[in-house]
Amino acid sequence: MNDIYILGIESSCDDTSAAVLKNGVLLSNVTASQAVHEAYGGVVPELASRAHQQNVVPVVDQALQRAGIGREQLSAIAFTRGPGLMGSLLVGVSFAKGMARSLGIPMIDVNHLQGHVMAHFIKESEDDNHQPPLPFLCLLVSGGNSQIVKVNAYNDMEVIGQTIDDAAGEAIDKCSKVMGLGYPGGPIIDRLARKGNPHAYQFSEPHIPGLNYSFSGLKTSFLYNLRDWVKEDPDFVEHHKEDLAASLEYTIVDILMKKLRLAAKQTGIKHVAVAGGVSANNGLRNAFAEHARKYGWTIYIPKFSFTTDNAAMIAIVGHYKYLDKDFCAIDAPAFAKTTFGAPSEEKDK
Repeated sequence: MNDIYILGIESSCDDTSAAVLKNGVLLSNVTASQAVHEAYGGVVPELASRAHQQNVVPVVDQALQRAGIGREQLSAIAFTRGPGLMGSLLVGVSFAKGMARSLGIPMIDVNHLQGHVMAHFIKESEDDNHQPPLPFLCLLVSGGNSQIVKVNAYNDMEVIGQTIDDAAGEAIDKCSKVMGLGYPGGPIIDRLARKGNPHAYQFSEPHIPGLNYSFSGLKTSFLYNLRDWVKEDPDFVEHHKEDLAASLEYTIVDILMKKLRLAAKQTGIKHVAVAGGVSANNGLRNAFAEHARKYGWTIYIPKFSFTTDNAAMIAIVGHYKYLDKDFCAIDAPAFAKTTFGAPSEEKDK
């Protein structure tokens, strides 16, 4: 059997990334981040798409060089088709189409959210066997998504709970911005929270039935409380930022874990994973370790390099879809919003 080389391309937001897999084993994973957005307190779509245009060629070139292969050895190109920022997606999709056509190899479209879940199946060596058994539960938490996913197979993922408004990462970023701490808020809040008291302040937690989440009420509660405290002491944030960060993080992690405990109880599944950018948060990782001890869960936490947007997670989905000969047409469009399963539905229309 010939070796299978998959090139993965990820450009859904502000990171341009390319990765190469050989028979499902990672050879390279290169990412160019965009610092330009920090001054604006959030990702500016127009600036993001321009930066992708500058970065995509050198990033793909670096990925191939580090993998030690030529482009003519590639079996297929996997790319993020959505969801994400349309301008950013179009850069990756257009590049993948041009390169696949020039090489005469298949294209494989990948759902960005599916990629985050499948980050647990990235192998860094042939004897790397840390992957969770099927079925397992996955808490997918990022700047734009908070979902509980029942993973039956790489191409069979059922969202059993999700946010009805803001995502957890979005709430963290906005509260960080309100405190004047900067963007992105996740790493800043995480760092400050390590030095603070998680029980110093209480913020309202939502009461949403079932397995769904809501973070807009928490965000509003944080904003109103902060406004009142700053009225009394204009330097309140500076004097109490560690405790504020720790209390905010504690509340968000508590909301996430309550629903995840309920999902594990309802499904009877004790293999539980976490994925997405917020899974880099130390408070959430510690909560997973505590739940493993307390409830007998077997937990799966990805390496930090696989939590944020990266092309290795796109390439691993591409590898499995290649084995199933699940390719997409050259005219497959990008899409900004979707849920699991939408890529193939869109493709068939």
